[in-house]
Amino acid sequence: MDSIGGACSLRVVRCPFCQSDDDKVVDSRAAEHGAAIRRRRECLACSQRYTTYERVEEVVVLVRKRGGTLESFDGQKLVAGIERAASGRVDDDAVHEIVAQVEAQLRTLGPEVTSDVIGMAVLERLRALDQVAYLRFASVYKGFEDASDFARELGELDKTTAPKPRRTDIPDA
Repeated sequence: MDSIGGACSLRVVRCPFCQSDDDKVVDSRAAEHGAAIRRRRECLACSQRYTTYERVEEVVVLVRKRGGTLESFDGQKLVAGIERAASGRVDDDAVHEIVAQVEAQLRTLGPEVTSDVIGMAVLERLRALDQVAYLRFASVYKGFEDASDFARELGELDKTTAPKPRRTDIPDA
């Protein structure tokens, strides 16, 4: 452990050529669209140069299901659900953009979110993108039972207010 000016840092980077942990940073710059820092290093023992990347470790988002179970957020499950609802209506890039936006929103809400928060976030985005895809997703998410549920939700689409939350008396599938 090095102590410089009262700050402590752990050194775990080793030269891939000689395994020494004594190096200097020659160049640093943003990489991967700002998601990482690329550092060009020179080993002080063997003078070889090598590159390292520093990234922020992603926080795992946990989803509290309606039944009370807890599971890791799975963007692929969300992609599949949106693709079923938006089949033939919305292109793949738009679906992946919705998932990326929802996941980014979830990360700001903390390490644990409810499945209802996810469903409402998707509905909000589909509502602005494609009304038919919105109704298809809402019919599954909100557990529509008959045509009157579709009529009620269609009326909600015409309003400028946010959609009503889904019924909670339907058991989680």
